Amino acid sequence: MKTIVKVDYGKEGLEIKLNPAWNVTVLYPVEQKKLLNPVGEIQKAIKNPVGGDSLKKIVENKRDLKKICIVVSDVTRPLPSYLILEGLIKELNSYGIKDNQILILIATGLHRPSRADEIERIIGKNLISRLEVKNHVATDPNSLQYFGNTEDNTPVYINKHYCNSDVKITTGYVEPHFFFGFAGGRKSIIPGIAGKETIQANHSAKNIASAYSRFGMYKENVLHKNSMKICQIVGVDFTINVCINENHEIVQVAAGDFEKVHETLVDYQYKHLFIEIQELYDIVICGNGGYPLDLNLYQAVKSIALGELAVKKDGTIISVNECIDGIGEEKFKELLFSGKGPKEIYEKIKNKEINIPDQWEIQILARILMKAEIYVVSSLKEKEIGNIGLKYANTVEDAIKQGLDKHGEDATILILPNGPQILPILK
Repeated sequence: MKTIVKVDYGKEGLEIKLNPAWNVTVLYPVEQKKLLNPVGEIQKAIKNPVGGDSLKKIVENKRDLKKICIVVSDVTRPLPSYLILEGLIKELNSYGIKDNQILILIATGLHRPSRADEIERIIGKNLISRLEVKNHVATDPNSLQYFGNTEDNTPVYINKHYCNSDVKITTGYVEPHFFFGFAGGRKSIIPGIAGKETIQANHSAKNIASAYSRFGMYKENVLHKNSMKICQIVGVDFTINVCINENHEIVQVAAGDFEKVHETLVDYQYKHLFIEIQELYDIVICGNGGYPLDLNLYQAVKSIALGELAVKKDGTIISVNECIDGIGEEKFKELLFSGKGPKEIYEKIKNKEINIPDQWEIQILARILMKAEIYVVSSLKEKEIGNIGLKYANTVEDAIKQGLDKHGEDATILILPNGPQILPILK
């Protein structure tokens, strides 16, 4: 057994020193080799779409084309969007589309707007001075267009810039998601560029509480199904999505019809990221995959849900996320310091007694706290992690020792060093 295991944490990673006597299993992702020429592969995928018309044909069929809107992920996603944009803009320029006809819309959902330095990192130094870029603001009613309500009474508000564009293109990446089943595809629209009311209705306490709102749950997932309906209402002309490895390098590309693209990359994920485990573990150590995914404690809940997959009832999850931006969303922080127990929080959210922006994150955290104890290893101080039951540890080693004191020296320990690049599923 290795005596040192490095886990993704911030930009530099974090080393865990292991006692050889500990009963440790480490699960590493299957190697996924990066594309040697990602821009070229993106152009190739655009020319050979999965379902639907080619982008060139879509552009040519639009008479009097004035504006193309391209939706890109915000800074909380580790996606090299600039590579997708480089290939995409080259293609659009070759069809006669000028830079001033292109708008880049950053899909913030309910996150804060991306800052200037972050926008440059998203768009790339080569394109930042050439293209118009806007942050989506879900709370600004003047920037939204209303499409009526869906059958389940979800009000559909979508960014006006997107709706008013002649060609609508979405980009993103597909990976397992802790309540949407998988990221990518339809998530560019909802929550990406949807209004606050739309996001909250789709991410309702009832929908989040569903047994199908979990990592890797897809066809039966009500959030997925609702989002697909909304995408069909507002329209998506063309999609480019990728898969990335633990180094955030592009390993797979698909372009074309937004539904077919997502299905293609979900199939790839099932084959490469899911691994069966024979039993649940006493202690599970997991993070989000490092920067920028572990910017704050709000985002870290995703990795805690990863630990939930593999931990025994009354077991120990050790969350290893740098949280350099602190707690995250303000309402999440308020509930984190509310002094309420996790069961009380969970029930009040389900019963609509608590109804706040981003309530799904605290709802999921409360659910997991009812199953297992959670230690937080981060840059946060003990007084900063709230008072609803999260436990503080200065180091991973300290947290492991606490876990061993509880479960015994022969307790089983699982380490997932690279976030949701591998999903442990009980056989």
